[in-house]
Amino acid sequence: MSGSSLGKAFQITTFGESHGPAIGVVIQGCPPGLPISQAMIQASLDKRKPGQGPASTKRKEPDVPLILSGTFEGKTTGTPIMIMIENKDAKSRSYTDIASIFRPGHGDYTYHQKFGIRDYRGGGRASARETAARVAAGAVARLVLDPYQIKIQSYTIGLGGINAAIFDADAIEKNPFKCPDMEAAQRMEKRIELVKSQGDSLGGIVEIKAVNVPAGIGDPVFDKLDADIAKAMMSIGAVKAVEIGAGIGAPEMTGFENNDSLTLKGFASNHCGGILAGISNGDEIVVRVHVKPIPSISKPQNTLTDKGVPTIISTKGRHDICAIPRINMVCESMLALVLTDHILRQKALGQKNDLIF
Repeated sequence: MSGSSLGKAFQITTFGESHGPAIGVVIQGCPPGLPISQAMIQASLDKRKPGQGPASTKRKEPDVPLILSGTFEGKTTGTPIMIMIENKDAKSRSYTDIASIFRPGHGDYTYHQKFGIRDYRGGGRASARETAARVAAGAVARLVLDPYQIKIQSYTIGLGGINAAIFDADAIEKNPFKCPDMEAAQRMEKRIELVKSQGDSLGGIVEIKAVNVPAGIGDPVFDKLDADIAKAMMSIGAVKAVEIGAGIGAPEMTGFENNDSLTLKGFASNHCGGILAGISNGDEIVVRVHVKPIPSISKPQNTLTDKGVPTIISTKGRHDICAIPRINMVCESMLALVLTDHILRQKALGQKNDLIF
């Protein structure tokens, strides 16, 4: 009942804490015969591991994935895959002084209320460290997506109130924020430096796109594809809002403007974000996530101890100034997991439709 699993046909269960011996994931439902390697998973983990860029924590974790089961001679066997990632650079002593203090913006208070006990070292299970396990699972999920040539890409369109004004695909890998607007990226870096000097943090907006997703993926009513995508993205600790397609821009349009007309060449627009009635329409799937500022800040804040005593807290230790760009890969992985789950569910349905499979 701990809510640590996601998916039905392709199910993952993550485990471990930020300052425990290791974190990891168990993957069930992965088809047999898919090529898998440690290097393939490592490539994905390297895109979210700490210690990168001006907004990132200085914690240095190699994030080496150890594949403990579910593979043989470089291929998946169809049995549960277990991947473990050891914690190598945890410094728990940084949290000793605040062991009994609830950190504003964190899950300290709510975990304490629910369980009556909490791991104060880096937030334990509530730590963003858990997302490394999701990224490892996402790398495996992409093995299922590859035969369909489904490609997923993420990029930053906003950080600390600075928004990308243009989209230059070539710029995404040329700046530390994965922003498609180089001029905006330069202003983002200056904003990070200023806020960091003030002991504060920032949030941002990440857009994720998936292309070549076949039409017909997703289930009606409660298991809509966009509903499952929204849940997956909202399960990332720092995410506070999710948009699909036009998102919050849809109410600004009329029905005529918002509807995506059908033509012999496909849909004339994509305000629906590639999903209609909870089922993919074959167009590009477009998702945006709004990420809150990192709650661990050195700026003094009012709070309470677990005994109800008022106090002041200034969080020390190694923390991100902004979850971007490390969270970008986490978002990609969550989209990959949901798409893989629904594709396998569609295959199990046995629907014979040449337009789909």
